[in-house]
This record gives sequence, structure tokens and C-alpha cells, in this order.
Amino acid sequence: MRIGELAALLGVSTRTVRHYHHQGVLPEPARRANGYREYGMRDAIALARVRRLVQLGLSLGEARDAIADDQGRELPEILAEIDADLARQEREIRVKRARLAELIGKAETGALGPDDTVSAELAAYLQQVEAPGSGAAAWDRDLLVLVDSMGGSHTGESPWATFAALTADSALAARGNDFYQRLDELADADPADPRVAALADALAGFTVEHLLSDAFPGSSGWDVTAVEPFLGELAPAQAEVVRQAVRRISEHVSATGADRDQAPRSRPEPGPATASRKAPAS
Repeated sequence: MRIGELAALLGVSTRTVRHYHHQGVLPEPARRANGYREYGMRDAIALARVRRLVQLGLSLGEARDAIADDQGRELPEILAEIDADLARQEREIRVKRARLAELIGKAETGALGPDDTVSAELAAYLQQVEAPGSGAAAWDRDLLVLVDSMGGSHTGESPWATFAALTADSALAARGNDFYQRLDELADADPADPRVAALADALAGFTVEHLLSDAFPGSSGWDVTAVEPFLGELAPAQAEVVRQAVRRISEHVSATGADRDQAPRSRPEPGPATASRKAPAS
């Protein structure tokens, strides 16, 4: 068979066959005197096997290793890994469908609220907290929703679970309320006001002590430029608090090597205002 005939037989393109040859997945066949490849039954079987392995989820490199392993020692291990990954995806899909069913039910009864479209973890957290009349708290809440909607994976449990745990501690919740009050008091202040640096120090210290290791372990995303686009909603002095706090957190991360083993995050971290939590609604 010529390459076109082989490709047609297995339902692939000639380009795919050539790519498999180039990647070392499909052995090169013998060539005719004129230089054209000559394929036989064994080549067709090899190509069919490659296609099947790829359809099962193996990468071309894994398929190549599995085919090269005459005793078939690697294939069971590879297939077991794929099965485990599919099981994980299946669990995630079940959770997502359950969440969708909940949202559909609320939408049908007119009970769907603005916080219901965020992740279940953040929605549960937002239901526990409130700070009525606080502009800083409203900004913080919006930033949390934005970060959540941008997705991305977290190391360990959801950071919102850590926030919820802080809220459950009345002393820490009181500190959060104090942070918001102090930010609100800076609404008409000058960025050079000494209260700015003092509050930035307090926010950074709180974040390092209570959030950095649990909610965002080893994060390398504490960059002033990452939060800068979101500071326009704040008054100049309030924005300067966030700016200085993020800078202090970044310096701490660099000094302690907390981001040594972490890949850079693809989305901005929440600003340090998100470290200040509200007391549970009574």
C-alpha cells in the first residue's frame, strides 16, 4: 500500500501518518526502488494501535513508549493513570452538574442572586459575611468575585475556605472590620497621610500571618502591577494602602523564598484588602 491508501484505510490523513513517523510513534516502512514508502498489513496494524492508544488519552510519547515495550509492561501503568484522570474528571463533572441544577432551580423560582453565579465555595463564604455601608468592603467583595470568576486551580483546599475559617474567629473578624473602617476613613485623605503606611503594614502583616501559607501557599503573584488596574475604584489614599501592602507582601515572599517551588500564577492575586474579613452577620 502507498501512504494514501494506508491513511484512507484507517481514516486518517497522510499528514497524520507522516507526523507519526516524525515523532517515532510509527516505524518507517521499507521503501520501493523509486523511494516511495511501501506499507503492509503490519504497518496498518501498528497505525491502528497508535490511533486506539491516542483515542484512549495517551500522548504520542506515551503511545510510542507503550508500543516500543514488547512485553507490554508500561501500557497497564499508563492506562491506569488515564483511568484515574478520567475518574477525577467524572467527579468534577458531577459536582458541576449538581451546582448547575441548584442554579437552574433558583433561576426557575426567581431566587437567583448575584452571588450565586460564583463558585460554590465563595458563594457560601459571601453568605456568611457583610459590612453594610463600607465602600472598602464593597470593593474587596467585587475583587473576590472577579478573582473567583477568572478561575485557576489552587494548591490544597479552596482559599475561600480559609477566609471562612478566619470569619468564624470573632477576634480575627473584628480585626477585619477594623481594617475596613480604617480604609473608609482614608476616603478623603492624602496619599502621604501617615495612616496610609500604618494600615499597609497592618494589612501586610495580617495577610502574611493568616493567609499567605494557607489560602495562597507559595504564591508568586503578589505583584503591584497585577492589582494596579483594580485600584481606580478606590480613593487615592486607599489605593496607596493596597499598593504598599502588596509591595510588603511581595518583599516577604521574595525574602523567605516562599515561591521557590511554585510556577507563576496566570491571574492576579486578590489585593491585601481581601485579607480583611467581615464579622458574621448576626
